[in-house]
Amino acid sequence: MEKEKLKGVSNGKKFLIESYGCQMNFSDSEIVASILTEKGFSITKVEDDADLILLNTCAIRDNAEQRVRNRLTHLKGKKKRNKTLKVGVLGCMAERLKSKLLDEEKLVDLVVGPDAYRDLPNLIEEVETGQKAVNVLLSREETYADINPVRMNQDGVTAFVSIMRGCDNMCSFCVVPFTRGRERSRSPETIVKECTDLFASGYKEVTLLGQNVDSYRWNIDSKGNIKNENEETTNFAGLLEKVALVDKNLRVRFSTSHPKDMTDDVLHTMAKYENICNYIHLPVQSGNSDVLKRMNRGYTREWYLDRMKAIRRIIPECAVSTDIITGFCGENEEEFNDTLSLMKEVKYDFAYMFFYSERPKTLAERKFEDDVPLELKKSRLTEVINLQSEHGHASTKRQVGLTQEVLVEGVSKRSSEHNYGRNSQNAVVIFPKQDSKRGDYVQVKIQSCTPATLMGEIVG
Repeated sequence: MEKEKLKGVSNGKKFLIESYGCQMNFSDSEIVASILTEKGFSITKVEDDADLILLNTCAIRDNAEQRVRNRLTHLKGKKKRNKTLKVGVLGCMAERLKSKLLDEEKLVDLVVGPDAYRDLPNLIEEVETGQKAVNVLLSREETYADINPVRMNQDGVTAFVSIMRGCDNMCSFCVVPFTRGRERSRSPETIVKECTDLFASGYKEVTLLGQNVDSYRWNIDSKGNIKNENEETTNFAGLLEKVALVDKNLRVRFSTSHPKDMTDDVLHTMAKYENICNYIHLPVQSGNSDVLKRMNRGYTREWYLDRMKAIRRIIPECAVSTDIITGFCGENEEEFNDTLSLMKEVKYDFAYMFFYSERPKTLAERKFEDDVPLELKKSRLTEVINLQSEHGHASTKRQVGLTQEVLVEGVSKRSSEHNYGRNSQNAVVIFPKQDSKRGDYVQVKIQSCTPATLMGEIVG
């Protein structure tokens, strides 16, 4: 009873949390913030005011880890000047580098994996006694479904909602299954409730997050069998519909889709509801079937292109973005050219592009030789970037002259006289404010564009 009275009472300590990498990490940071504020901590954005600094890390690529290491080195110097400051690493780097960070390099005081955030208050108490603290245990059940995240996004308009955790795909280049564990879904009721509460609080857009949202399933096993006859079954298409029905003025986005699992029923649900945005992130990684097989992606070039045809047929106005890796193990010139030819066929609106960097513990590290020279990886990446720049600019040009609904997200960084927002296709639109304010839906006629941004005027 006494503990219950103290719940949420300030303990006078402040924490700062920094997020690196994917949207899932930013969503996790909001869960961590909720757990700590419930225990009396308060959030600060001022480094010098913080008693505890937490870095929520990404391990998907080497340069992401290097950014975190550089930040930790800076904080190590700060800790020498401020003996009471504590520093912790959360997330995907935690399990892989726990001993190095804690013991060998002595950069941090605590290390906490993605499934152990509930244990943070106990670990912090341990650290305050002068001990090092670590919990990187992975879970088959943890989804944090009962935790109401503290929204750290200052716009108060858009929010991330995690619908599942972990990943079962085992792509040969990826560390996520090792750092985030096996795939498990949240119940649709908790997801719908979170979205309903967000809309009631003034939010106008939610992004449903998962490593592979298309494999979301509730009360259905991996073979499609019903687990409990008395409970409703829900796949991703069904979940999308439930969230779309929260309110027609709540926009719905999602990320990330997997080509091997995206079904037509998801596309038909998108087409049915105007408030589900016409935008899909569909990572291809490579345009060559042999490379895709080495990547263990579970689909061929032909399968991917079939999914693209389905998108174009069912949702003609849908924008599509992708991920592309150059220089994966064994990639020859012909295989690389297949990636370029696929890009020319699809003409993506946007792409995240990288050259391959080998990650420890992955299947690729164990099975294949990282044999493409770095300079060749980089030159191929440059070709991909240049081609995508052409396609991206063509995409924005096609929208000039159209009138589009835009959700106002805030004031433009370049001009206090302009607001910015995004259209259904996820393109950024900048326009003179007039009477518009954050959270409004406005009709904007697109008058000009840059390769990545649309400019227009409010009409009607």
